[in-house]
Amino acid sequence: MAFVETKVTARRDWAEGLFSLQLAAEAPAFEPGQWLRLAKTLAGERVARSYSIASAPGAPLELFIVTTPGGALTPALAALREGDPVEIDPTPYGFFTLRYLPEARDLWLLATGTGLAPFLSMLRSGELWPRFERVVLAHGVRRAVDLAYREELYAVAETHPLRYLPFTTRETVAGLGHGRLDAALESGDLEEHAGMALDPARSHLMLCGNPGMLASVTEAAQRRGLRKHRTRKPGHITSEAYWEAPRVP
Repeated sequence: MAFVETKVTARRDWAEGLFSLQLAAEAPAFEPGQWLRLAKTLAGERVARSYSIASAPGAPLELFIVTTPGGALTPALAALREGDPVEIDPTPYGFFTLRYLPEARDLWLLATGTGLAPFLSMLRSGELWPRFERVVLAHGVRRAVDLAYREELYAVAETHPLRYLPFTTRETVAGLGHGRLDAALESGDLEEHAGMALDPARSHLMLCGNPGMLASVTEAAQRRGLRKHRTRKPGHITSEAYWEAPRVP
């Protein structure tokens, strides 16, 4: 579908190079977990990249973005302020959605960095609570300042069956988990923080973030008896890499 121009209606900066944008474009009909393409014309050429939607269906369209040093597009997005124009392809893409998950009683959501975005959309939509008895959200970042949306997630955990588990890798902070998510799964720290077991008989695991995390957590989970989920062979692990932009069908 063709790109259309929209404007930034709100911006929130979480840390240096880490920000959220709300856009004036009418949110398309999408499923939580899907993504859209943003674009800017730079040096006479349209540069487009894919970003998962962080907002719930029907809410103002929101994207969660990290600046990539030397990136083709993110430095231009980082310069945007309220009222500035940006282009969007309003067609939602992707299959990292609840529709394709098998039945499970517990849902484990593991994210690094801006891989949190699709899980935010799922949580904000309210679609998780009728379907799952318990939800665990583990968010791995370098420093505590990078824990965007932390207060919102703590608030959700107070009123819903959500265990929100923030982890930092480069500093130790009281009340937060420390270390990489794969190491936390291997050591048992992740389950200890959650207060529940990652049991293949009742659990499904969704992973979103850098490919290294996806690979290492998948390997650790497979050693625990979980297997990758396929349409023709249901399993326990669904993942989406976040450093390589998904390809447009």
